[in-house]
Amino acid sequence: MEKEQEVVENLVDLLSEEQVNTNNEDLYEASVDRYKKYAFARNALDVPQPVAIVYPNSSDEVSKLLQFCNEERINVIPRSGDTSTEGGLENWKDITVIIDAENLNRIVDIDTYNMQATVQAGVPLEELEDELREKGFTTGHSPQSKPVAKMGGLVATRSIGQLSTLYGGIEDMVIGLECVFPDGHISKIKNVPRRAGGPDIRHIAIGNEGTLCYITEVTVKIFKHYPENNKFYGYLTEDIETGIKVLREVMVNGYRPSVARAYSEEDAKQHFYHFSKDKCVLILMAEGPENIVEATGEAVEEAVDKFSDGIIEEVDSELIENWFNNLNWSQQDIEDEYEGMKENDSHAGFTTEISADWGTIPIIYNNVMERIKNEFPRAHELTLLGGHSSHSYINGTNLYFVYNYEINCAPEDELRVYHHPIHKIIVEETLKHGGSMCHHHGIGKYRSQWTKEEHGSAYYMLEKLKEVFDPNGIMNYGSIYPKEDGIKKYIKKEE
Repeated sequence: MEKEQEVVENLVDLLSEEQVNTNNEDLYEASVDRYKKYAFARNALDVPQPVAIVYPNSSDEVSKLLQFCNEERINVIPRSGDTSTEGGLENWKDITVIIDAENLNRIVDIDTYNMQATVQAGVPLEELEDELREKGFTTGHSPQSKPVAKMGGLVATRSIGQLSTLYGGIEDMVIGLECVFPDGHISKIKNVPRRAGGPDIRHIAIGNEGTLCYITEVTVKIFKHYPENNKFYGYLTEDIETGIKVLREVMVNGYRPSVARAYSEEDAKQHFYHFSKDKCVLILMAEGPENIVEATGEAVEEAVDKFSDGIIEEVDSELIENWFNNLNWSQQDIEDEYEGMKENDSHAGFTTEISADWGTIPIIYNNVMERIKNEFPRAHELTLLGGHSSHSYINGTNLYFVYNYEINCAPEDELRVYHHPIHKIIVEETLKHGGSMCHHHGIGKYRSQWTKEEHGSAYYMLEKLKEVFDPNGIMNYGSIYPKEDGIKKYIKKEE
């Protein structure tokens, strides 16, 4: 305990008592993210607690904190928003400091002429979005975590939103940013539409998951908002492949609906139980200027007509609109979910999201479904096994695998018994067929054992970034970059 107390005292000296949190309940909560939500809810976590959570007020204070931790070889976990789902915020070290962006909460500038907004890392996405909406603009970024997510975390995890098929992922929105490296150096990437000044250095920070630097400020594009023009389309389909074919047809013909999703019958039933009729569901939404919406709607109808043999019936557009308007999770929803897991031996749902080209996605989906049903020894305890495509591109799409289950084991064994065997099958099939094992939730800590396989010969480039920017390895130990001791202790012991 002497070392922990010494670290805390040094942190207070660097900042102030008010900026250093050692409350035991808060430290317990900070030791994991939503990856271990069931064990967290049942008070059965098996990882060390951080020694403190600190709240810097400026990038200069972040610099001082990182320099101190770098000199003392103290593990740092950057945090902003706390909505991570892949173990990226989980602590694997006995001495760890959480640097939280809560006080970096200022909207610096909203520039509607140059169509960009600059905010500090701790600004909630919904707060920025509300200000923009009042002015007739939008970020275009709308993940399900929108009510609680913060800008720094969204950029650090390479987030994507429900409207990505039109607006893109967060990497398409970020113009410039400010970040701090372990040696205390503050880098500021200027805001320009495009440049050819060497490799795009924004991407050293975007998606780094707190393993290379701490993001303190971001500038993102903004877009005009046309909510009065929104049009919603819904269809029941014979199979998920029909839905994916329609999505492909729309995309390759050059149209960009803001929402484009195809659900398996099992997944559709949990979202659209009031109209799915045990069939697969296809939904699309067009938004933007009126002429673009009309053209996109016509393209959707033409694509549906082309694959009409697999279309069962059209769904009332009002039902799709009502579903979309109630899609996002509030903090209260998250708390209610935890309360439910305290009372019931069931999991509220796991997802593993992957991506691949159009021709490969159905192969991966069918192989995964077959393997889980035949190889997973507790397949009979699954209450849901399905998937959906929700983010599409000119050359392919993503796929969420979704699975729920009743839990018949100790809370601390839940991941080992249920999630990991399923997760492993999904990752194996995806990598075997050339897809990506992580479309937008990031690698975190529990996919890091496959990072080298994910990148292949290009892992050399990723590895060199770590060696250069974090040579002492203090940034978010175990995330992205595989660590043998962590894999043995926190992964392999559970499989």
